[in-house]
Amino acid sequence: MSAEVSVLQAAFYGVVQGLTEFLPISSTGHLRILQAWLNPDVDQPGFTAFTAVIQLGTMAAVVLFFWRELLHVSVAWLRGLVDSRVRGSLEYRMGWYLILATIPVGVFGLIFSKQIETGARNLWLIASALIVLALVLLVAERRGTQTRTEEDITTKDALVVGVAQSLALIPGVSRSGATITAGLFQGLDRVTAARFSFLMSVPAVVASGLFEARKIGEEGAPGMGVTVVATVISFIVGLASIAWLLKFVSRHSTMSFIVYRVALGVLLLGLLASGAVSAT
Repeated sequence: MSAEVSVLQAAFYGVVQGLTEFLPISSTGHLRILQAWLNPDVDQPGFTAFTAVIQLGTMAAVVLFFWRELLHVSVAWLRGLVDSRVRGSLEYRMGWYLILATIPVGVFGLIFSKQIETGARNLWLIASALIVLALVLLVAERRGTQTRTEEDITTKDALVVGVAQSLALIPGVSRSGATITAGLFQGLDRVTAARFSFLMSVPAVVASGLFEARKIGEEGAPGMGVTVVATVISFIVGLASIAWLLKFVSRHSTMSFIVYRVALGVLLLGLLASGAVSAT
């Protein structure tokens, strides 16, 4: 793959990763579609490693954007392990919520790692997932009370949203889309659902990226140079995307993302049915 992906193409991958990681439209699905256009002959396991590693750029954006909150959560959680007076604070509870929410995706990721690298990258599956999750998100928008804030998050919320995050192992579902949808079903308001989605993404995505980083430079995997380019660009674009989305969902529903997902899914199904794009 390293010989097949140019610096310019790596830049495109970085921009797409940064733009789509936090929007509920599936970064992995978009990267797979872009790969089918730019590098159709690329090795799929190698490309899976590439996408996992460049996600570290967008996770660095989350850490930078929420560094104060993450620091407070980490300190409170560590203090709470030995000081019972801290255990009633939101920061201490949030530490446990983030840990609990990460467990399901870690378990399912290990169990289905081989399928994720190969069969799950099929564009028929991605197109279908884009449409199905859009419809589920639409129901969540209509049914969710959106009356609960960060102070109201419970252990049940963390587990439900954590299980939803594991669905994002299927390209096209969208990690942020699945978690925000689950948050809305639990009655969280859009901003709280989005913020919790961003925070809980850090452990899972960092673990996945570091795990796949060992493949960089292997045959069929991305080279270090193009990976660094894509990762740095995804960080810059991702930082802007976080700020924009939090502002957007504070004033608007997710309907525009729902319409976009359905339109893209239908377009992709049409291209696949016509033979214009190969599914694998």
